[in-house]
Amino acid sequence: MASSLTVQVRRVRAHPEPLPLPRYETELAAGLDLRADIDEERVLQPLARMAVPTGLALGLPPGYEGQVRPRSGLALRHGITLLNSPGTVDADYRGEVHAVLVNLSNEPFTVRRGDRVAQLVVAPVTSVTLAEVEVLDATARGGSGFGSTGR
Repeated sequence: MASSLTVQVRRVRAHPEPLPLPRYETELAAGLDLRADIDEERVLQPLARMAVPTGLALGLPPGYEGQVRPRSGLALRHGITLLNSPGTVDADYRGEVHAVLVNLSNEPFTVRRGDRVAQLVVAPVTSVTLAEVEVLDATARGGSGFGSTGR
């Protein structure tokens, strides 16, 4: 069974009909669905991008980050994804979370209030200390990069 972590969430604006808080849509889902907190429809034209507000600010505990990721159904069916994927919500950020959508299709896409536009995965973060060296440890791969391991 997966462990549970409490994350504080604050609505950043009042609305007569508040949206539901993000939730896992299935029992074993990794991401909480984020909804568009907008009043009027917004049309995302082909190859255009838009920061869609979620209406939420998070209080992540130290040692954790929020990863804002695309929703696979939007990507497959409509060509909608996130430009900075995953977008990082740092533990010390207290502003509103946005989903930076991009339309990679040839058709306009309409975003409506309450649409599930992204998902949030909360993950642990490891802090590191960098140690500058003259030579790195040798590996079988070495410096071979893009496409070097085959198809």
